[in-house]
Amino acid sequence: MKIYFLLPKKKLILTTLSLFLLTGCATGNNQVNQSSYIEGNGAITVINKGSRSPAPVIKGELLNGDSYQEKIGNVLVLNVWASWCAPCRAEAPILQELSENFPDVQFLGVLTRDNLESAQAFITRFEITFPSLRNDDILLEFNKILIPNAIPTTLLIDQDGLVAARISGEVTYSGTAKLLEDLLNE
Repeated sequence: MKIYFLLPKKKLILTTLSLFLLTGCATGNNQVNQSSYIEGNGAITVINKGSRSPAPVIKGELLNGDSYQEKIGNVLVLNVWASWCAPCRAEAPILQELSENFPDVQFLGVLTRDNLESAQAFITRFEITFPSLRNDDILLEFNKILIPNAIPTTLLIDQDGLVAARISGEVTYSGTAKLLEDLLNE
């Protein structure tokens, strides 16, 4: 069987080249589709103590290959991030400073839609000392509670393991510090 193209030679070459380039844009396991994420607007949702739902058990493999298991009894800051996310880069120094100034609070990142090499470069660049999970499957377990709905999103989990707040978008030092102080004083 022969296939005939009814396009002039120049258009055929351009069409073929375009198809080749478009198929090269498909995302594989190690690539990231950076254009299809939702950036948060900084909205803070706080849940009253009596209305909070239990967070799922937070565990998994960290970027360095170690295992992580949440320690119930401490406030936890769970930050969803990616190295290609501009607001994530902007808030990284703030989260690091908060983790240093609130030593009784656990800080844990959750890498999403990114690759390990880029994530490790991000950690090094911003001198992040708190751990990050390398798999974002845990986020699916928040669907019926208070879902992480943007990148970045930061969830605050109280000392009883209940979801207490969500910051959708870039955190601020003063806003997050106030939330942490309130949770620590409960």
